[in-house]
Amino acid sequence: MKITILCVGKIKEKFYTQAVEEYVKRLGRYASMEVLEVADEKTPDKASDHECDLIRQREGTRLLHQIEGRHAYVIALAIDGKAMDSVELSEQLHDCMVSGCSHIIFVIGGSLGLSQEVLRAADLRLSFSRMTFPHQLMRVILAEQIYRAFRIMNHEPYHK
Repeated sequence: MKITILCVGKIKEKFYTQAVEEYVKRLGRYASMEVLEVADEKTPDKASDHECDLIRQREGTRLLHQIEGRHAYVIALAIDGKAMDSVELSEQLHDCMVSGCSHIIFVIGGSLGLSQEVLRAADLRLSFSRMTFPHQLMRVILAEQIYRAFRIMNHEPYHK
């Protein structure tokens, strides 16, 4: 199984990078995980709704370019997506695997979220909360939950 975390922008804080790398390493027993980054757009202060839409579209085009042709199950992180607990996420990933899917791409948007085109291209919209999280921190949270999901799938201690 291959897992890709596809996201907008680079992580600036070293501690976030180290945390993601730790979960990538732990997950290596179960699946390979990579993190792919696309460039983010600079958002001007007091950007209009139109400017924000254009920024999401530009970032979305970059994300879609990375998704196209990969024959993967795409899960977009979105506030209005389906809420799941850790066991349900584990079951979702397991269902993907047993149905023949060998690649899952999780998509994390930039500071303005994901374009409608990316959301439409997703097989599933997943919500971690109705709260907004920094997209850099979301990578850590997502990587940890993917690792937790595989531990649950394998009936191994970690999940409580």
